[in-house]
Amino acid sequence: MPQSHVILRWSAFEHEHIERGSDWFLGLGIVAVSIGIVSIIFHDVLFAVLILVAAVTIAILAVHPPELSEFEISERGVRVAGRLHRYEEIISFWVEDENGDRPTLLIDTVKFMHPNIIIPIDHIDPHEVRAYLREHAEETPMKEPMAHKILEFFGL
Repeated sequence: MPQSHVILRWSAFEHEHIERGSDWFLGLGIVAVSIGIVSIIFHDVLFAVLILVAAVTIAILAVHPPELSEFEISERGVRVAGRLHRYEEIISFWVEDENGDRPTLLIDTVKFMHPNIIIPIDHIDPHEVRAYLREHAEETPMKEPMAHKILEFFGL
């Protein structure tokens, strides 16, 4: 396997961890049980089970803080937590650094199960990231997917 020259390397948390109090978990439980009871009243037990499983999953994810991930941009592609996304797989990219939050690299790929990659840019100049990626992929204005924003709202 040929070695690639790493141009930029940084590490960042996938999202900010928000400590949840017991009242948040109580609210989650009340909402989940209420929706579950309503679905059982309407004779949809499977939906009730799905809601309860989803609520438990959200609670488990909310407790665990995010892991520190390693990111790097090299001559071969963009590596996210050890997984290489080659430039041939990248359709376009966008560096979002004007919204007031921390800068974010958005990458659109040809992959079916993981078409959008959202990478936080910490401790590195976003202009350097943009300048290097322009040489290898098309820069197209993009926005974060709504599903990602909803998950961030819940701290997941």
